[in-house]
Amino acid sequence: MIFTKTDYMSTFVKTVFYSPTKNGGGKLKVILEDSRQKPEKNAHIRKQLEALGYKVERSKLYCGDYTWATDQKVCIDTKQDLQEVCGNLTQQHERFQAECVRAKEAGIQLIILIQEPGIKTLGEVPMWYNWRLKKNPKALNGKKLYKIMATMTERYGVAWLFTTKGNCGKRIVELLSGGK
Repeated sequence: MIFTKTDYMSTFVKTVFYSPTKNGGGKLKVILEDSRQKPEKNAHIRKQLEALGYKVERSKLYCGDYTWATDQKVCIDTKQDLQEVCGNLTQQHERFQAECVRAKEAGIQLIILIQEPGIKTLGEVPMWYNWRLKKNPKALNGKKLYKIMATMTERYGVAWLFTTKGNCGKRIVELLSGGK
């Protein structure tokens, strides 16, 4: 049987899951996934998390795509690749910036986890080639994208980390557990 306890954190309500019998009354291993994203978009991540022994519950999150049900001080926002990041930082800049501001004001560490093959650190982003430059000379190149990402880190404390599609679930657990 699962009981819920409402805990008011900043300007939003989070639900905390407890089990009176499992692990001697300890917390369940529950990861929340934002319900506003399409379920099929990150089905591979959900499967990975479940294979690692975590229960994934869909819920509207204050920011990001994944967080612990019991402690939402760290939220992970997953990105399919750097092309999606470009879209977030250009066409959807106001929405993305507002999410970063909300996280900072609530004391949440927002981590952007990008599934980009070949890139392992933020310092490698300037070398990234944006294939859209062939069709649109105004598209962001790696150097410009890096500058915007570094500015978001400086202003809002956003962390930009990289992984592969096949390792994304494991990386989410590591980051939520305090790893870097």
